[in-house]
Amino acid sequence: MPLVAHTALPAFERLSQEGATVLPGDYALHQDIRALHIGLLNMMPDAALAATERQFFRLIGESNQIAQFYMHPFTLAELPRGPGGQAHVEQFYESFETIQRTGLDALIITGANVSQPDLALEPFWEPLAEVVDWAWHNVTSTLCSCLATHAVMQGRYGERRRPRGPKLWGVFDHRVVDRGHPLVAGVNTRFDVPHSRFNDISREQFERHGLKVLVEGERAGVHLAVSRDGFRTVFFQGHPEYDSISLLKEYKREVGRFVNGEREDFPPLPENYLAPQGAAILEEHRERVEQALQRRAPAEQLPEALLLDRLDNTWHDSALAVVNNWIGNVYQLTNHDRRIPFRPSIDPDDPLGWRR
Repeated sequence: MPLVAHTALPAFERLSQEGATVLPGDYALHQDIRALHIGLLNMMPDAALAATERQFFRLIGESNQIAQFYMHPFTLAELPRGPGGQAHVEQFYESFETIQRTGLDALIITGANVSQPDLALEPFWEPLAEVVDWAWHNVTSTLCSCLATHAVMQGRYGERRRPRGPKLWGVFDHRVVDRGHPLVAGVNTRFDVPHSRFNDISREQFERHGLKVLVEGERAGVHLAVSRDGFRTVFFQGHPEYDSISLLKEYKREVGRFVNGEREDFPPLPENYLAPQGAAILEEHRERVEQALQRRAPAEQLPEALLLDRLDNTWHDSALAVVNNWIGNVYQLTNHDRRIPFRPSIDPDDPLGWRR
């Protein structure tokens, strides 16, 4: 069902141009259709801020639930922003205080770039704790993406992420390991998920606290897990929201860091992402860049235009199916009157506070 463009956020216009159904705010007011209000705590850096909005908005908007979706992006003031990112936030984002006052049916928390080995040393740690603790008691379900999963596992369960060694970067095969759970109902029993991370929370760390692993891969480990009640908190370690081009953009950024002397080695290609012809194009580009740097000449730009038609998306349908199931459960469990927050029963064995 459609997204409702209840603000001037540019993501709505961009998605409409891509063919998504986006209703103007005044049109939606006159429709007798259930509304769901979904928060997006966007912790991504400025360069990925708008793309992350579109990726998660698109997954929500493509849900087949009989509802209109109001998206409420917000962020944390402690996250560093440049002038452009700060202006975007000030113009289009809501404050957490407004979110608390008006309430949400569900919440998505994105990943973030970090600089500290211990997440508790990051400037966003305490304000993120406030959001997570509030959502635990006032939101039907919270979906944590990648770094957010690692932060919640450390803050709420005392489980620190562990370095994997070389970066897990690419598109990896996964299997559904609990086929009876409603979040994976109707989902392919095998499907791909993009990953981009140096660290990992293992199956043993999830299961130590009664958390349920639903999807994992031999190479990538756990992708999807849920809280012991099966729904209040949903954990992604991968990036099912990624666009077809997302890993290519990330590769381009890493090549730029190599050219600028910010990393010593030329970045490897994301695994299982490119067809042989696409990989050959980028291998040729790597050779030309290295030759140019040896001559102290300007490096060639990445030939993105040659690759766009060669990128296969092998994960979006399964990502959409999982998110559709998530939204469907939110729809069934939320009160029709949002002024009365949903308060699921608290499991006494689950921790109730963030570990500072």
